[in-house]
Amino acid sequence: MNTPKNTIPTSTITRDVRQLDEKTDNIYESLVIIAKRANQISNNLKEELNGKLSEFASSNDNLEEIFENREQIEISKHYERLPKPTLIAVDEFLNDKVYFRNPSKEQG
Repeated sequence: MNTPKNTIPTSTITRDVRQLDEKTDNIYESLVIIAKRANQISNNLKEELNGKLSEFASSNDNLEEIFENREQIEISKHYERLPKPTLIAVDEFLNDKVYFRNPSKEQG
């Protein structure tokens, strides 16, 4: 997964609720879509982080290796500075970057 651009705020901002229900005509449906996308983003970031950190894993940890592993610390700090998955998901939803459909509405 590509890490998000710096255009997404890293802290919570106030949103107009009416913007969220414009695409679905239902605020709850919009929130479910955003929540599911946030879970996808979170899982992808977690897999990516674990993959990068596993490169530094060793079978035996001695005291020197624990204190010397600056690369792991820098990678972890980078991921901590990224916007939260929920903020990314809201931004994607508002900018039409999320594909969603409701099968129950399509049947009618």
